[in-house]
Amino acid sequence: QVQLVESGGGLVQAGGSLRLSCAVSGRTFTNYATGWFRQAPGKEREFVATISWSGGITHYADSVKGRFTISRDNAKNTVYLQMNTLSPEDTAVYYCAARRGLIARPKLLEIDYDYWGQGTQVTVSS
Repeated sequence: QVQLVESGGGLVQAGGSLRLSCAVSGRTFTNYATGWFRQAPGKEREFVATISWSGGITHYADSVKGRFTISRDNAKNTVYLQMNTLSPEDTAVYYCAARRGLIARPKLLEIDYDYWGQGTQVTVSS
């Protein structure tokens, strides 16, 4: 099996920063794209950011452009989401997801991904 485990969530004041990590373990595989999604209480899960295996393709939701940065360290099988200038609107459970294989363009839909983590809570106060 393939497991994705998010970490780094927590409580932060508005204007603060957090870095989320997504560690991939279990059956090893390469050439996977990774996405971050989030779901606030009472709302649908929404796309946040995605990155190709090589890192050459990235894409962000309009709501986080300029504030969030997605990156990866394939040697560590880990993908990161650096979140800056957080606001209460960013409060949500954040999920990472992986898609096997190479991509030609960013994948923005939940259905595009094969594996999902359990989520990590991000709460922004004020």
